[in-house]
Amino acid sequence: MTTVTIIGAGLGGLTLARVLHVHGIPATVYEADASPTARAQGGMLDIHDHDGRLALAAAGLTDEFRALVLEGREATRFVGLDGTVLLDIPDDGTGGRPEVQRGELRRILLESLPAGTVRWGHKVTATRALGRGRHEVTFADGGTVRTEVLVGADGAWSRVRPLLSAATPEYVGRSVVETYLYDADTRHPAAAKVVGGGALFALAPGKGIQAHRESGGTLHTYVALTESQDWFAAIDFTDPAAATARILREFDGWAPELTALITDSDTAPVLRTLHTLPAEHRWDRVPGVTLLGDAAHLAAPNGEGANLAMYDGAELAHALAAHPDDIEAALTAYEERLFPRSIAAAVEGNRLNESLFGDDTPHGLIKMFNDQGGSR
Repeated sequence: MTTVTIIGAGLGGLTLARVLHVHGIPATVYEADASPTARAQGGMLDIHDHDGRLALAAAGLTDEFRALVLEGREATRFVGLDGTVLLDIPDDGTGGRPEVQRGELRRILLESLPAGTVRWGHKVTATRALGRGRHEVTFADGGTVRTEVLVGADGAWSRVRPLLSAATPEYVGRSVVETYLYDADTRHPAAAKVVGGGALFALAPGKGIQAHRESGGTLHTYVALTESQDWFAAIDFTDPAAATARILREFDGWAPELTALITDSDTAPVLRTLHTLPAEHRWDRVPGVTLLGDAAHLAAPNGEGANLAMYDGAELAHALAAHPDDIEAALTAYEERLFPRSIAAAVEGNRLNESLFGDDTPHGLIKMFNDQGGSR
């Protein structure tokens, strides 16, 4: 088979490249970042046994993955706005969603690939069809590559997606502000105590403080607010103190150990706007090109994004390996399974976000957890 051209060195694109390598199929990954450490890779991921871990098994990386798992991080705690614990679910070792750092997971995938597989510093500026299933990719430096198999694993603002679909991401009406507290048990003991050993949810209709204990005593927080993009645009995030003060006003009266996750950040607050593609997003088959991960099914954060991206990558690799002499058969088989899977995940994700920030939060969410026997 010809070399598979993958745009994007996130978890989905790297899983695809790795599983293709396992099957002896060559791939080249083009990534805009200048190096693997060019930017932070996000926080904790809970890797699910029905998709993410299956993908890692297909990649032959189960042992490497297990070595990354941070014990105890599956603990989940809901607290009221006054800091009172409403529900505390310990990590007893029987959960099905072990937690790892996204950056570490990406590292083991990168290390599993042959040298030179990933071409760093290749920002895509355009893609175009050449006919007969071939496509050309143009990079910011003026270079181009032509390919018979093009995969867009390039996230929310994919440059490959327009070859297949006119859909563009839309703002969900909510954004999060990201903060970090380092060495929290020593330097921020009250915040560390309220977060506990794993994940914390302090929720009210339309807003919330969600935090997770990472490695080394780091508390990583996402402060969610249901506000327009114009509302956030009025905040000067180049002035950390002013931005922090403005966000804090939305949590007036909340317990100080909770608001400390905002005010005591050891980093400047970072705004993350949230966008989605339509839940039913799909496209007609276009020869020689397909999508995976957020490029295919961007959704509001629901714990499934990274898992689905890796699973997409593994499934696409399996399809290409099963049809080595018929690219179209492979891509058709992959997409026939991709669409119902991603639609179901998007619908479930929307339901979860309504539970997180809807009118009956956190009580409806706590009831859901209790009905599930305390499992996440």
